[in-house]
Amino acid sequence: MKNNEQKIVEKEKIVAEKLNGRFAMLGFVALLGAYLTTGQIIPGYI
Repeated sequence: MKNNEQKIVEKEKIVAEKLNGRFAMLGFVALLGAYLTTGQIIPGYI
């Protein structure tokens, strides 16, 4: 049997997931910029 009821997701959770994704993309861009400018994955280490 299939459950035909729709799951309700709170608006706060949707906003939190979008914000988390945006911060992850920002972190990746910062990591890429640091690597391209310094040649180190984590500047200051190795």
